[in-house]
Amino acid sequence: MTATGYQPTQPARRSLNQRLKSWPGWILMTFVAVVFLVVGTTRTAGPQSQEDRVDDLSQRIACPVCDGESVFVSQNAASRRLRNQVEDLVRQNELTDDQILAFIDLRNEGDLLLVPKASGLDALVWVLPAVGFVIGVTGLGLAFRRWKLEADGLADPTEADRELVDAALADDGSADPVVEGADDNEAKDLDGEHR
Repeated sequence: MTATGYQPTQPARRSLNQRLKSWPGWILMTFVAVVFLVVGTTRTAGPQSQEDRVDDLSQRIACPVCDGESVFVSQNAASRRLRNQVEDLVRQNELTDDQILAFIDLRNEGDLLLVPKASGLDALVWVLPAVGFVIGVTGLGLAFRRWKLEADGLADPTEADRELVDAALADDGSADPVVEGADDNEAKDLDGEHR
């Protein structure tokens, strides 16, 4: 209870039916997102021909001389040498794509891979943005829910609230609120609005 005698009403409890209706949509959306993530991470529709493999690997190796270009795009002599080396390794058909990339990276003193590895500390590059997104969405959901509950608690005044205010005004000795700086017409307009 506050100094004016107004006691905020408790938010009305939602019925079980209303609570259940809100969850299936979220469950379905989560299920679809998980399915897309699983399919996207496990799909192995890699290049089929040797030329496609060379192109794919060349796009994942950085030019050692150029800034921000792949070996696939660059026309530098060092890039052409790396492309030829990748082509030779693919034609030998003894190594997997990951082994070829590791070989090129090791032989050229590292920092040539444009796509970070998906293991160890490099995995943080892939995981942290997703974790940040989930935390942000969860925080927003909790904040919106809290704001909604607070707004639901602010209901229109009831008849009992009005009687309590009238009694408090009668105890003060003035039935009409006085507005400083307002002339009589404005005071009458305000009085009409309150009733």
